[in-house]
Amino acid sequence: MNPTPVVFIHGAWLHASSWESWNERFSSFGFAVCAPGWPGEPATVGEARRHPETLHELGLDALTDHYARIVRSFDTPPVIVGHSVGGLIAQHLLGTNAGRAAVAIAPAPVDHASSPAPGEPWPVSMDAGRFRRLFASAVTEQESAELFERHVVPGPRRLLAELGHGGAVRHPRAVVDHGNTGRGPLLLISGQEDRLVPDHVTRAVYKLYSDSTATSSLKQFPDRAHSLVIDSGWRAVADYVLVWLAERGVRADPSKW
Repeated sequence: MNPTPVVFIHGAWLHASSWESWNERFSSFGFAVCAPGWPGEPATVGEARRHPETLHELGLDALTDHYARIVRSFDTPPVIVGHSVGGLIAQHLLGTNAGRAAVAIAPAPVDHASSPAPGEPWPVSMDAGRFRRLFASAVTEQESAELFERHVVPGPRRLLAELGHGGAVRHPRAVVDHGNTGRGPLLLISGQEDRLVPDHVTRAVYKLYSDSTATSSLKQFPDRAHSLVIDSGWRAVADYVLVWLAERGVRADPSKW
């Protein structure tokens, strides 16, 4: 029997390598993990910083189609785990019946649930101070600085505009089919100290699914910010996801449990 695949989708300002710890954790439970970068994404954080122009014109169509092809390429439908913009894409793909289940962690807002960060638009580039304020406010200054150096890359200007920042019209794919009753289970996760995608935004998205009979769950982590997938508390989030999947019959290898 082939192991269940898991596709990890990172969000803006992070590199695909940010999933390294999650890859190892899920692999240890027998899942076949895959954390592909965005189309055109440089191989390393350093290279992405040296060549910020490589992703400037990446848009939501290209990004969504890229992951749709990956998700649909597996013989066994994968679990889709996305953070931030990746969480929006994970929901979109699940709504089209791609994937067995999806987990959206601090997901960029879908439809018109709410604005992502009232009073401060999402920037194309994250400097260390802005990262600390918006992304890693719930960890120490030292940890925030270390996370910034290890993981942070410039964001795509076009993509952020298509998500409605700076007053732009939101792209049609910044919506999901939350009424689909035939989709797989969905888990939404928020950090209650998140300043980039506040907890109330994720709760508003969760309410959009309330009329569907398909499984939808919400988990709120207290004292956690937008960095919850990469900071020192990442394992608590990853393990919650593993247990949630197991409770819904999604196990890669029962002998690992």
